[in-house]
Amino acid sequence: MSLIRYESQVRPPLVDNNKDYHQVTEDIVRPIEANPSRLWWIGFLISVALLLFGVYSIYREVTYGVGQWNLNKTIGWGWDITNFVWWVGIGHAGTLISAILLLFRQGWRTGVNRAAEAMTIFAVMCAGQFPIWHMGRVWMAFFVLPYGNTRGPLWVNFNSPLLWDVFAISTYFTVSLLFWYSGLLPDLATVRDRAKLKWRKYMYGLLSFGWTGSTKHWQRHESLSLVLAGMSTPLVLSVHTVVSFDFATSVVPGWHTTIFPPYFVAGAIFSGFAMVQTLLLISRKVLSLEDYITIEHIEVMNKVIVLTGSIVGVAYLTELFISWYGQNPNEGWAFAQNRLNIFSPYGWSYWLMMGCNVISPQIFWFRKLRRNLVVTFFMSVIVNIGMWFERFVIIVTSIYRDYLPSSWSTYYSPSIWEIGFYLGTFGLFFTCYFLFSKFFPVIAVAEIKHILKRSGDNYKKGMHQIEKESADHLYHEIHSDHH
Repeated sequence: MSLIRYESQVRPPLVDNNKDYHQVTEDIVRPIEANPSRLWWIGFLISVALLLFGVYSIYREVTYGVGQWNLNKTIGWGWDITNFVWWVGIGHAGTLISAILLLFRQGWRTGVNRAAEAMTIFAVMCAGQFPIWHMGRVWMAFFVLPYGNTRGPLWVNFNSPLLWDVFAISTYFTVSLLFWYSGLLPDLATVRDRAKLKWRKYMYGLLSFGWTGSTKHWQRHESLSLVLAGMSTPLVLSVHTVVSFDFATSVVPGWHTTIFPPYFVAGAIFSGFAMVQTLLLISRKVLSLEDYITIEHIEVMNKVIVLTGSIVGVAYLTELFISWYGQNPNEGWAFAQNRLNIFSPYGWSYWLMMGCNVISPQIFWFRKLRRNLVVTFFMSVIVNIGMWFERFVIIVTSIYRDYLPSSWSTYYSPSIWEIGFYLGTFGLFFTCYFLFSKFFPVIAVAEIKHILKRSGDNYKKGMHQIEKESADHLYHEIHSDHH
């Protein structure tokens, strides 16, 4: 008897419908080898159309200046920085799933980690657009990099959190890309070996870097995964912390808050998991992957959403309490008048944020709702709307009424080109995601096979017999195998 690694019967299977190794490969690689479906083409063309609208919006802004956006002397940061923080947050779940859950040996991550890691990379690409194009004179963007130069020499301001952002996000993007690509190597080799057409064999052969699946390759792959997971784990916490410093290190009432770093990190994981749910619920339907992205995966992610949503709720209440307890009239005004007062110009956005982020996720305390796909999809969209409004509330409601009533802003609403830029980043994100789902396996084939013998439903049925055996009997069986 060759004893497989034991897993309790209480844990539900992570792979359904009696799969063996060959079926796993067939199910996950078949969508890559088949022609794209009509649904894929519709989604892809809509994404490209949005992307082109975004490119035109950026062309307008670069040609005619930042005046194309409805920013003014009071509100210097509007939709662009709101969207930047929102996109960085979206990218966080991927690294959490791939790095932290790998270190904690969580088996359920295998069904969702590949798509979540790809989502991280695409979201960071979208986020990076906003600060770059907001510069106005974008051809001088390289000035943000600290390098020896003949301009005096003119150095960047190392005390500025905006520079810390440059370092944090470029590091985050590089490590996430390496992590995602190194995980793809065994699967790209599988696609290469199955390829019938010469160009596909050549393309996937190049991309898989000559992977043969030898013991040495697997050994290096495992150790590289652990090293990258170790590097990514602090990045999950540090990147959004640095983004929060953009606000927390200022002296603007409403921004000058020490709770921002943990609160931003929790919010980032919250919105990231919601976006993973949105994408995976669509992917499992379109690509027929219900046996690999099971109801169990959906439920576990909903538990993370209710946890992080509650942490964010505590942070909101803490902010309100401290603004009252600190007795600073400017801070008190920023919270009590600009936000809490529903009749103030932006009061509606604060209460919309509260409803979407704090109140609505509480329905996931009920098991039936956590396992309902329609409710989950609807809630994942609601959460991301709420998280967008959180960033909007922090940025706009803190600055539209400052110390001088004479410079109080008229009502800020975005121009068509600001909205176009935002929609364009959606176009970029989904264009990349559709291409990824067509040319790469959306689920990590090698990792699913790794857990199949202990978490596949047909193998778990065999555990019943093992559970009935006495410890002494199992001990003799194992040792007789070894001899």
